[in-house]
Amino acid sequence: MTSDLLAPLDLAFWNMESDRYPMHLGALGVFAAHSPTAGAHAADLLAARAAAVPGLRMRIRDMWQPLAFGGAAREADPGFDPLNHVRLHAPAADFHAVAGRLMERPLERGRPPWEAHVVPGEDGVSFAVLFKFHHALADGLRALKLAAGVLDPVDLPERPPRPVEPPRGLLPDVRRLPGLLPGLVRDAVRDTVRDTLSDVGRALDIGTSLARSTLGMRPTSALTSAPSGTRRTAGVVLDIDDVHRVRKSVGGTVNDVLIAVVAGALRRWLDERGDGSAGVAPRALIPVSRRRPRTAQPQGNRLSGYLIPLPVGEADPLRRLDTVRTAMVRNKDAGSERGAGAVALLADHVPALGHRLGGPLVGQAARLWFDILVTSVPLPGVGLRLGGHELTAVYPLAPLPPGQALAVAISTYRGHVHYGLVADGRAVPDLERFAHAVSAEVETLLAVCGD
Repeated sequence: MTSDLLAPLDLAFWNMESDRYPMHLGALGVFAAHSPTAGAHAADLLAARAAAVPGLRMRIRDMWQPLAFGGAAREADPGFDPLNHVRLHAPAADFHAVAGRLMERPLERGRPPWEAHVVPGEDGVSFAVLFKFHHALADGLRALKLAAGVLDPVDLPERPPRPVEPPRGLLPDVRRLPGLLPGLVRDAVRDTVRDTLSDVGRALDIGTSLARSTLGMRPTSALTSAPSGTRRTAGVVLDIDDVHRVRKSVGGTVNDVLIAVVAGALRRWLDERGDGSAGVAPRALIPVSRRRPRTAQPQGNRLSGYLIPLPVGEADPLRRLDTVRTAMVRNKDAGSERGAGAVALLADHVPALGHRLGGPLVGQAARLWFDILVTSVPLPGVGLRLGGHELTAVYPLAPLPPGQALAVAISTYRGHVHYGLVADGRAVPDLERFAHAVSAEVETLLAVCGD
């Protein structure tokens, strides 16, 4: 049986998981139903199609061989049964209430670490599917590809064919190799030394930037949480045209506006619940994918990130947006390879056994690195369907790091922005209040922009 060793960052995600802090990401999709039995039909389709998606058959197995001692690998599960992964639930009126309870439960580690939960709506005109993928199995782009494998086929533009052979002149003539060999060896040694020095420099830059990131920062206890193992989820839908109106009025990018909305919503939420927002500037980790969708790359996570202070204490919404825009420009200019947000890249330099032994400690250290996760999940521009039923909304759900109370994930789909909110259920019993604050912040930005 062939296997594929987990990349270092995947291995880190696999080992930092605990019962109260599962490391799966999710997506709650809401579909229009043509009949009351649409949900049951969707569950049957998901189970039937899952067997034909190779990535969904992959389990993760611990490795103890000398060359991979303490590591883990993906391999096909010989006993794979899609019925162990697709579950049909009783009808519900509140999809997010069900999703919160389901997000609490870690995935079973002895079989492929993913699940699809189908929840019919009590109204009979909708149903929801909650996909859960372990972060060691897939990052956002990979999870999207796996989920697409069980949805209805869509017509996508064809990619240009890749060249079968490299252009002539790029490879040395084998007859000249004896004369070229000393130079090739010298170049290889030089490149190795250069790469090693570059890695050391990168680690020093990341460490220095991380230390600096704590200066002048004032987090809030509302974003920290003792482990309860409980989860709540909520969702917010915005019109993308409203976001574009703000962006065109004040400049920057759509992502700048969406992050600034989080800062403003946090301010409202903290003030309304009596915690106070004066001087608060929590550090937000903004993950950055290093994966290129149109190139052949390994299955594992390829992530870095930006770390920015959220100007929660700033009363002026336009100044909040300008502060976010300035911080994002500064991070982009520096690049995602260095800086306080690039700590994930250091996983490549930790041996497998180190990840296994230190995983729980690394998970607990997340709260020292950042205070809240704000991530964007790409979605295709085409309409998606399951059994002919249209996907009307999709809420990405991020894993909640140990010691943290709230995580925010954002996706744009068919003219709307969807915020998926995940919180510790005991620490944030008023998650709906934060969801309302997100909508209110957009209205405030539109008002001050004169729209």
